[in-house]
Amino acid sequence: MRTGRGALGVAGGLVLVVLAAVGYALPPSFDPPPLKPDKAFTALPAQPTAEIAQVPVTGPISIETVSIPAKGTDLLATIWVPLRPGPHPAMVFVQGSGSSAGSEFAAQAEWLAKAGIMTLSWDKRTVGYSFRSRDFALLADDALRMVRHLGKRPDVDHSRIGLWGVSEGTWVVPIAAQASKEIGFAVMVSAPNVSPMRQVAWALNEQLLRLYAPVGVRDLLARAMGVVDFDFLRHDPVPPLKKVTQPVLSLYGTMDPSIPFVESTQTLMTSLAAGGNDDYTIRFLGGADHAMRVHGGGGRYAPGYLETLANWIYGLPKSGQPADGVRMAGATPVQRFQASDVPVAPWYAGGTVLGLALCLAAVGYVAGPVAELVVRLRGRTTPAETNARLWPPIRRRLRRMAWTGLGLLLSVVAFITLLVLFSIHQAGAWPAVLAGWLVVRVLAVLILFQEVTAVAAVVSGLREGWQPSRWQHVAIAGVLGGTGLLLAFAAYYGLFSFPW
Repeated sequence: MRTGRGALGVAGGLVLVVLAAVGYALPPSFDPPPLKPDKAFTALPAQPTAEIAQVPVTGPISIETVSIPAKGTDLLATIWVPLRPGPHPAMVFVQGSGSSAGSEFAAQAEWLAKAGIMTLSWDKRTVGYSFRSRDFALLADDALRMVRHLGKRPDVDHSRIGLWGVSEGTWVVPIAAQASKEIGFAVMVSAPNVSPMRQVAWALNEQLLRLYAPVGVRDLLARAMGVVDFDFLRHDPVPPLKKVTQPVLSLYGTMDPSIPFVESTQTLMTSLAAGGNDDYTIRFLGGADHAMRVHGGGGRYAPGYLETLANWIYGLPKSGQPADGVRMAGATPVQRFQASDVPVAPWYAGGTVLGLALCLAAVGYVAGPVAELVVRLRGRTTPAETNARLWPPIRRRLRRMAWTGLGLLLSVVAFITLLVLFSIHQAGAWPAVLAGWLVVRVLAVLILFQEVTAVAAVVSGLREGWQPSRWQHVAIAGVLGGTGLLLAFAAYYGLFSFPW
């Protein structure tokens, strides 16, 4: 007795509705609300002309390479030394995320050295730092060792040795600054001043909006991020900021799509004020990106960036108190949505459960072929195996389901990776996002109906007297069970939700 197509369609539709409801009902949800405009950011004064005054950069310099001992490793550092009479202000560069080399700061380090400011950069540690594990306190210790190395030099002005940090480095700089009086100032470039998780979620949401991605794509990414349990992603930057007593220069580029400007600035001001520190200067540079450049990573530095930096350092300690009380100036920053946090995934969707489910699905998909191979190697057959009418069609269905399940997993991983790369490089096009999302959704729906029709085929076969062998039971249970697990997680990640 065969199951009709109408009945299969109804069954598949009902299951689809249930799975779609699961995607709506289960947490975590991520829907950043709009950020109300703050009048303090809509009418900023222009930068004082003294800050962007031309700086002579013709002084002779020398370049030194040293190895500095650190915890668990040695760090190779490069120092750009002004050869004009000293002592000189000095500044240590603190890197952003990734295993970056000190040479990435060579252009601005050389410029500042020719302007009379000694600079140091180093190759970031690889011991104790990885994609999964990042100890900001350990990175702060590295930065302090660089400061102490400069502090031993007779040609350095010990009252004006400071730290310059960019992006991830701005979570490091306050930890180092509040721990040592040897640090005379702090420069924070493109500082999120929110947790890494909130910053990444905000940047991804902005990128998805620019690429006209469907709402479901944001939900997929948010729930995937909720599974990630890297401790550093929940780092709270506020407590270290409250303990910073040194003058702070904070610089943002208005073309940086990865920083929630308004909330970052508000957090910086309220944190410093809570610690009694009113020596801060905040500047927004029009046209500048995350690295203070214009027209991409290979472009030149934004007009006024290097001049602002050099003049502020030269003017310390007086420049720590902005002239005429103008603490915030420059181009107008725009932030449309709040930097909301991504909730931690519930236990039933956490990394452990997800990993276990994927392992069980994989075992289920390979259990049937392995059992069949074992039976053939033993040379055994059963009457059920000779049933050429009922088993071969079911076996073909199971094989197609296994390949579709594998394709769904690979497509989801590839799609998420694509979106993350688009966000990191601020690239991509909306057709690529829509095409990737369409592939993922089609595969999810396809494997759903493969599951429904396979169950119907097995039930029909049993009604016609089919008696599966032991290994056939293993194959059926493994593939149907594994696919069921994939469907449950596909529902949780919103692959069946509407609107799409």
